[in-house]
Amino acid sequence: MKTHWIIALGVLYAISACSQINQTAQVTDSLPPTVEPTQIVITPTLTVPVEVTNAVVPTVVATNRQTDSPITLPEGFQIGVYVSGLAGPRMMTVGPDGAVYVAERGANRIVRLADINGDGEADGIEVIADGLNKPDSLAFYSDGSLYVSEPTKVIRFSAPNSDGVFQDREVIISGLPGGGHATRTLLFSPDFSKLFVAVGSSCNICLETDSRRATIMQYDPDGSNGTIYASGLRNVVGMSFKPGTEELWASNNGRDNLGDTNPPETIYAIQQNANYGWPVCHAGRIIDPDFGSSDSCNGVQTPQAELAAHMAPLGITFYAGNQFPQDYQVNLFVALHGSWNSTVPVGYKIMRIPINADGSAGQPIDFATGWLRSDGVVWGRPVGIVELPDGSLLVSDDKGGTLFRIYYKGS
Repeated sequence: MKTHWIIALGVLYAISACSQINQTAQVTDSLPPTVEPTQIVITPTLTVPVEVTNAVVPTVVATNRQTDSPITLPEGFQIGVYVSGLAGPRMMTVGPDGAVYVAERGANRIVRLADINGDGEADGIEVIADGLNKPDSLAFYSDGSLYVSEPTKVIRFSAPNSDGVFQDREVIISGLPGGGHATRTLLFSPDFSKLFVAVGSSCNICLETDSRRATIMQYDPDGSNGTIYASGLRNVVGMSFKPGTEELWASNNGRDNLGDTNPPETIYAIQQNANYGWPVCHAGRIIDPDFGSSDSCNGVQTPQAELAAHMAPLGITFYAGNQFPQDYQVNLFVALHGSWNSTVPVGYKIMRIPINADGSAGQPIDFATGWLRSDGVVWGRPVGIVELPDGSLLVSDDKGGTLFRIYYKGS
């Protein structure tokens, strides 16, 4: 009887999830990939709702069902479901133990996802910190403590017990400006001497009264000595250090209400104390019609790469593994969350940006597409992207509550 109840509940959950996918839009093509894409059909995972505890909660996988929404990838690449059933998974990081840690914003908790048997799927969902307020980003410090961001603070978790559940939590940064763009992406410098915190603007376009808005802030690891590292960045979400360097790169979301094509979304190589223009100048070359003047773009930094307006670039990561072909080495992968106010929806995919021999960015190329279906239905919105120890990439989807693993199998 219990088995029949679980199966029935799983079916109801699947029907409910499918009924929510009802958005309509028109598909547009971005720059074409350099290789012929192949369609890879993923197998979805269904999770039976259970009471949340600190124990490992296994997922229930319906292996005999397939989605009718394939993801298109370059030839030789495949995609699978790493885990599903999460509530708004956002940024991810790989812990010292090799497991994946995820900020599950919709459940106000941090979960640990291990893959002990190496089959490319999480063994279960383990809650290691809960009772949070919209956690969005997380980063491990060199001593194994975990830093987690909320809209107005950064919390340090330490002293995990034998089950990996953190026993101590301490607010090390408080009083960050809330509201508006409220995600607070965290990233440590390669030597762990500095903590970077992205603080987005309070508005679409305005003159801020708090100088910390539309910046990347820099702190000591204990939360002291907060300073503005770079300014004029409307809403930085993705941050990543280029491998083998101290170059901090970031994705920035441009302003709205200037039409479907302006201003572009931007990828920057961030320089300390530099100005990136917002709100008076966009992409180093577009004077804002509301707040700009003829000289507003003078001295403003220009982006390494531009993406189509409104695609909402969020998580970024440089590929440092050896599983992907040589052409993908040190490429920058960008998760595009997708537009909300473009008349022709754009984004909802992963793009890669090749890095030239001189360190500059090449032309962005589509890598994984299909979360925006050809019939206009949006069934997923990529957020975070992280490289796993085996060289595959993990992508979080906060709309579908799923993590996807992209790996290379060859022809």
